[in-house]
Amino acid sequence: MTSTANPIPVTILTGFLGSGKTTLLNRILKQQHGHRIAVIENEFGEAGIDNELLVQDQGEQIVEMNNGCICCTVRGDLVRILGELHAKKSEGLLHFDRVIIETTGLADPAPVAQTFFVDDDIGQQYLLDAIVTMVDAKHAPQQLDEHHEAQEQVGFADRILITKTDVVQPDDVAQLRQRLVQMNPRARIGEASHGQASIDDLLDIRGFNLNAILEIEPDFLTDVDHEHDDDVTSFVFREERPLDLDRVEDFLSGVIQVYGTKLMRYKGVLNIQGMKQRVVLQGVHMLMGSDAGAAWKPGEKRESRMVFIGRDMPRDVLLAGLAQCVAGR
Repeated sequence: MTSTANPIPVTILTGFLGSGKTTLLNRILKQQHGHRIAVIENEFGEAGIDNELLVQDQGEQIVEMNNGCICCTVRGDLVRILGELHAKKSEGLLHFDRVIIETTGLADPAPVAQTFFVDDDIGQQYLLDAIVTMVDAKHAPQQLDEHHEAQEQVGFADRILITKTDVVQPDDVAQLRQRLVQMNPRARIGEASHGQASIDDLLDIRGFNLNAILEIEPDFLTDVDHEHDDDVTSFVFREERPLDLDRVEDFLSGVIQVYGTKLMRYKGVLNIQGMKQRVVLQGVHMLMGSDAGAAWKPGEKRESRMVFIGRDMPRDVLLAGLAQCVAGR
């Protein structure tokens, strides 16, 4: 049986209509990368994946891919489907090492991500690794202007892959990249040309793993505190003085009860008084958690850094409240 001590990593692949998710997924499933991947799709697109029907049950399909991977069409409860996959894997009926969930182009990825936090069994059986968002270089500027779902997908991303860069000018790509950084400064940005992307850009990112050693990139805080027109915005809290963890958690717990729906993602590394280790804290909407990270090195500058990404966020409330969480105040 599969041990819950080694949960199955899950990647959520999202992106607006036409961004190239299915093309990328097809290429991944055909590559000889050594990973056995189960894929859960909301629905099949017109460019269906070559497969052989293996099981059909009440409208859902579990399909064996031509390279031995599994593809599921989900029209119902994601928890139930994940549970069935885990049961079949434990019984030796299916063989896969990780799961990719491909959302529809109009989907808000938040409910999918929250599934792994609100169900205890799923939380033990699976590890939500990251949300990977694909962005169409040609159509993204208009999509981001007109569709809040496109902005939600960018805001929730741990990794962003820009597609169709070959059909636009380099200056347009650079401008789009700058806009994406302004919307979500914590997501690394790469490119996927004609569905080709390194498997390392998709798997084992550990964007949601509180138990992993989290280090925010030194330059991720640059150029994020200015005005722009997108509904999804971001800002950063920084504090060199040690914080009181109880105060931080109490304050944020109160804030998310009121503003949780506006806070899409929040994540950071905290310098807590009396602790030799960093504390990693992150949340999605109204779900928040914290855990111990790597130890601070001797002589290393200890600084708390948190990034908040969301829509109509109470920036002043958050900054002032966190400032009141300095230890000894």
